[in-house]
Amino acid sequence: MEDAEKIRAKKEIIRYLVVGVLTTLVGLAIYYALVLTVLDPADPVQLQAANILNWIGAVTFAYFTNRRFVFESRNPDRLGEAAAFYAARVGTLLLEMGLMALLVSVCGFNDKIMKLFVQLLVIIGNYILSKWVVFRKKTDE
Repeated sequence: MEDAEKIRAKKEIIRYLVVGVLTTLVGLAIYYALVLTVLDPADPVQLQAANILNWIGAVTFAYFTNRRFVFESRNPDRLGEAAAFYAARVGTLLLEMGLMALLVSVCGFNDKIMKLFVQLLVIIGNYILSKWVVFRKKTDE
């Protein structure tokens, strides 16, 4: 039984990483589609609009794919579950922004290296929040 659980956990992590790559591609596709068609990235407001719409689209894609393929949620309260997912992602977005400000702006570390480091923390944080808060299994499931 223990081996089956370990295999299941490894498969879940692999699926999470695959969905993460796909989510990144969806976000980039949305961003590039917007800035190459209707939004001008030279305009700071339109640039941020593209970033916000990209984030919303990517997180929406991530919610549905994580729910179905990674954590196989059967929670009938989809609205509550989605709200928890978005709240968790806003939390890790704020964590990312805060850490980047601290490590780059305050401490003076290289932004490219810190972005990779912080991204790793965000990925881990998103997985933990998704597994143990958003898509946690009830004892009767």
